[in-house]
Amino acid sequence: MYLHLGNNISVRGEEIVGVFDLDNTSTSPITRAFLRAAEEEGMVISVGEDLPKSVVVCCPQGSWQRIYISPLASATLLRRLEAGGLGG
Repeated sequence: MYLHLGNNISVRGEEIVGVFDLDNTSTSPITRAFLRAAEEEGMVISVGEDLPKSVVVCCPQGSWQRIYISPLASATLLRRLEAGGLGG
């Protein structure tokens, strides 16, 4: 199963570690430090030009951790996961 994150970007469901609301998680200094470090290491991928709404943390097998910044709401992404993945 794949989860569509927006802008023609999809990730494998089994690689997803967590889906987080950006507004809620970015208030924590620990989360901001985590995202800043991931950005410096080149692990952050912006999914689109629109206002970011969620963070999807993935850990692909045999690869480095990836953090996707998606314009889709975390609730939308979670519904897609529950429904079986790809959504339009």
